[in-house]
Amino acid sequence: MPVKTELATPEEPKRPRKSRRSRANNEGSIFPYKNGWAGYVWVTTPEGKKTRKWAYGKTREETHEKWLKLNELARKGPVVTKSPKLSDYLTYWLTNVVEPNLAPKTVANYEMFSRLYITPALGSKRLDKLTVRDVQAWLNKLRRSCLCCDQGKDAARPESHSNPKRRRRCCAVGKCCRLLPSEWTVHDAYMTLRAALSNAVREETLTRNVAANVKMSVPRKRRVKPWSVEEARAFLESARKNEDPMYPAYVLVLVLGLRLGETLGLRWEDVDLDQAEMTIGWQLQRVGGKLLHRQTMTNASDATLPFPEIVTTALRGRQRARDTAREAAGDDWRDTAREAAGDDWRDTGLVFTTASGRPIEPSNFRRSFGNACAKAGVRKVHVHATRKTCASLLVALDVHPRVAMQIRRHSQISVTMNVYSEVSSEETRRALMKLGDQLDS
Repeated sequence: MPVKTELATPEEPKRPRKSRRSRANNEGSIFPYKNGWAGYVWVTTPEGKKTRKWAYGKTREETHEKWLKLNELARKGPVVTKSPKLSDYLTYWLTNVVEPNLAPKTVANYEMFSRLYITPALGSKRLDKLTVRDVQAWLNKLRRSCLCCDQGKDAARPESHSNPKRRRRCCAVGKCCRLLPSEWTVHDAYMTLRAALSNAVREETLTRNVAANVKMSVPRKRRVKPWSVEEARAFLESARKNEDPMYPAYVLVLVLGLRLGETLGLRWEDVDLDQAEMTIGWQLQRVGGKLLHRQTMTNASDATLPFPEIVTTALRGRQRARDTAREAAGDDWRDTAREAAGDDWRDTGLVFTTASGRPIEPSNFRRSFGNACAKAGVRKVHVHATRKTCASLLVALDVHPRVAMQIRRHSQISVTMNVYSEVSSEETRRALMKLGDQLDS
């Protein structure tokens, strides 16, 4: 007789124990944690990884508010789960973003402001914890802080030295010199921080740039009155009379409005004396202890410029002086040229060099310019300020406005005519024309 068997019925699953935590609808990921509350949201990181992002608070309401913000961020796009310190991010930004893409001078400035002004004050803060109030407090403190105290400038000097100016004399000995930063220094430090945080937003490391919400006015530029045509004429005549070796460079700066770097970086291969024109595409700069001969950064800087007779005369004189110096230097000229250009034995090809063929240091040119101002008895101004005299000199040299427009690199003739207006005396006109009337044989 078959044995009757009964199928075993599965046990009813045990009901979970009733949770002690209070939950609202759709808040299953918020729960008590240690001495407060915790919650998480599933997010996607900038690398494409799915992971949890946690929020903590002392009360459920506080945690709930943070949790809602996390949900909103997760809906908008990738969310960073681990945020670096500001100092670490600045190092990454300078190395991987700034240095490969920007001009060496810009790289040096960003590095300097990061090292001296931002990192000491804000570097220890986490990037995602930096607030508008933090940035504003930093700027307010920077404006009234002594740079000598903060950066240890006086402390770095020896306690005793034969030269009183080189020994400790102020902040390190209890006599604060109150070396406050200029408004431009504060502004540039702020702009460096803002640029770094903007990059963090672009890379989705941050959701917003807190520095952009800080009110920062642009300081007014200090206006320097440029030379008049009479002062420029007196300066050029004096330099020519005193046989200043930099006279041709002064002519390029004043008559063509070239920048200092463009003048010192000009190559002979870019100058056509027969056609009276030159191509501006290189510059010489000292950055980070290195003398760099590099191309100009913008297309607007690159231009083929016609030039008047005074420039032709000056450059032919410079050409003869170069040939004489190279012949006198002999092998020394080659050695210094090789040193300046690396392993290449060719001449550096620069229009302006020292007597042994080396490139001219920008600081040495500024010093020569200052000495030439003193000899000419004219106001000493910055080299860059003399460029504003260019248009007035072109008027005095009777250069056609269309040619002046090309020399000044203006996009519209109306811009040229607005500055092409200073009227010179007949005597000044004759004196200037005399400088370029006749080529020296």
